[in-house]
Amino acid sequence: MGSRGVPLGIPLNSPDRLLGRLDSEDASNLVLNGERTVLISREQNGDLSPVTNLVTSGRRDVVSRSLSGAKSFCDDEMDLEDGKVEKDRVKTLRCYRPIKLHNQSLLSGLAYCISSCSMILVNKFVLSGYDFNAGISLMVYQNLVSVLVVSILRIFGVISTEPLTWKLVKVWFPVNVIFVGMLITSMFSLKYINVAMVTVLKNVTNVITALGETYLFMKHHDKRVWTALFLMIISAFSGGMTDLSFHAIGYIWQTLNCFLTASYSLTLRRVMDTAKQVTKSGKLNEFSMVLLNNTLSLPLGLLLIFAFNEVDYLYKTPLLKMPMFWLVITSSGFLGLAISFTSLWFLHQTGATTYSLVGSLNKIPLSIAGILLFKVPTSLENSLSILFGLLAGVFFAKAKLQDRSQS
Repeated sequence: MGSRGVPLGIPLNSPDRLLGRLDSEDASNLVLNGERTVLISREQNGDLSPVTNLVTSGRRDVVSRSLSGAKSFCDDEMDLEDGKVEKDRVKTLRCYRPIKLHNQSLLSGLAYCISSCSMILVNKFVLSGYDFNAGISLMVYQNLVSVLVVSILRIFGVISTEPLTWKLVKVWFPVNVIFVGMLITSMFSLKYINVAMVTVLKNVTNVITALGETYLFMKHHDKRVWTALFLMIISAFSGGMTDLSFHAIGYIWQTLNCFLTASYSLTLRRVMDTAKQVTKSGKLNEFSMVLLNNTLSLPLGLLLIFAFNEVDYLYKTPLLKMPMFWLVITSSGFLGLAISFTSLWFLHQTGATTYSLVGSLNKIPLSIAGILLFKVPTSLENSLSILFGLLAGVFFAKAKLQDRSQS
């Protein structure tokens, strides 16, 4: 893998072909940074959760959650899994050759794993380590960082995005409301629940999404997929019952998050085609969705800040006077956006199969790091439940890939 020198960066010249390798849940995972580890992101990790994994939106935690946002390179692309050379249908007039590096697959995979793990751990550190009690404000600030970075990249011609027209905003607004709810509930649950249990409980999203696909889109899943989903449910229940740091409020927020994440994925599937029809180019790439989702989330987030009375807390907390705190929350905003970029880069260098499996396996070191870094009290029973849930996630990813290949 990666024996051929490939330009450093994310060649984004063939989004439709790339996204064609994914089904709806993979696409959503590219959008959500951490959670965002949800549109195109995703979370991610073979889950049935939202796009990004198209945006990132990330975990934050996804997310997401299209590679047409950046300038095309002159080199032909190679699908490293299928062994097929993919040529640009339309090459850009100006082509350039950045520094070439070997082993792009390994490098992009490491970047994706590090950014997705770091996003969740940094958010947990802000919410629990600093005891920051304004999760909505944190989300708004992270989204603002994403909007500024994407806008700057667009101004300098690094990427291209669709203009935010009133027609596009009206079509996308319902999706954005769910997106904001997904990010906020993720923040609230992460404050009360340890990282390992959040990771296991998020598997319930796959169950809800699979049921939604079955009843809304008449999509058939084979027995292996349903078996994996059943194992996920068992691991979630057993993990909750043996969780020594069980917090009812946190579990309620996480349950809401699972339903909102699944709703985001299913709603996005319905809205995407309509959204593309109202754009000038007839497409809606990853970076356009990052800009669209995060921009629309700002006014809604500000309203929720007042509704949840976070303004009074922000006025009184000494954290906002600490330069290190600002450095940490700003880095979390960059990490959320990094998930979108690295997800697309890794997916482009390998393929849907490797991306899905690595995403599932990535939850294992994330869970271990979460337990060790935050000194989470645990028991043998709870540890086994968490491990069982993580392995069920890997089994689910493999079952989905096999199901997809047969269909």
